[in-house]
Amino acid sequence: MSKYHLGEFEEVVMLTVAILHDKAYGVAIVTEIQERLDRKVSIGSLQTVLRRLEEKGYLTSKFGEATKERGGKRKRFFSVTNVGLKILQATKEQRLGLWNAIPKIILNLQAG
Repeated sequence: MSKYHLGEFEEVVMLTVAILHDKAYGVAIVTEIQERLDRKVSIGSLQTVLRRLEEKGYLTSKFGEATKERGGKRKRFFSVTNVGLKILQATKEQRLGLWNAIPKIILNLQAG
């Protein structure tokens, strides 16, 4: 899996889609990222990343039912694929490997 690379925002989006599970659509994803990370996200940048992740096979999407609240428009719901979950796991392991490689003396200096 090391040949695959997720950008930081791609990773955040994929993790958020996984957190939201079957409720992961554009506005919900933006709201969740903003609440959890105190980070502003534009719907345009999110849509670009969602499309890219879907093209890579890391996410899949399907339309929900039309609702009155949305003027008859349907929401597009996203979910993480099995390949996407493997990529997330590999990314987590890479990051933990880096954290674990930091000498203890550095971590102790920072804590003190």
